[in-house]
Amino acid sequence: MNLQNDLILRAAKGEMIERYPVWLMRQAGRILPEYRAVRSKLSGFKELVETPEYAAEVTIQPVDILDVDAAIIFSDILVVPEAMNVPYEMIEAKGPWFNHTIRSEEDAKRVETDFDVEDRLGYVMEAIRLTVKELNGRVPVIGFAGAPWTIFCYMAEGHGSKTFS
Repeated sequence: MNLQNDLILRAAKGEMIERYPVWLMRQAGRILPEYRAVRSKLSGFKELVETPEYAAEVTIQPVDILDVDAAIIFSDILVVPEAMNVPYEMIEAKGPWFNHTIRSEEDAKRVETDFDVEDRLGYVMEAIRLTVKELNGRVPVIGFAGAPWTIFCYMAEGHGSKTFS
């Protein structure tokens, strides 16, 4: 697929660019009324993440509205622990919360590592497919993931932390 705007890819390759690319990690987020309108129709953040059509819609909004140089797929790093049988809640104005943390060998045995990724995380791939199709080559799509240590810290601590002590 030929991209109409490949500025961020050229910059990442160290090629000469005419200007610095613009994208914002939380570009859908709270700044866009259009995002808030979509979010208000749903039960919360997790439903938005887990519904490919909505995730694609809010991924594309900043491209349309802010004319950024890349789309960042709307998802969450904590979909991975959830797929591994360590579910979390997203508590409004507080952030992620794990009711069951990993503090012992017994807790660790509860973690599932042998599962069908498409079955448990297919909604992420579907959001990517829908986004790529709708963008039709306008800009690249950026994905992101949490480092294994970061994800484990959430699973052990039970919530976000500055120190993960």
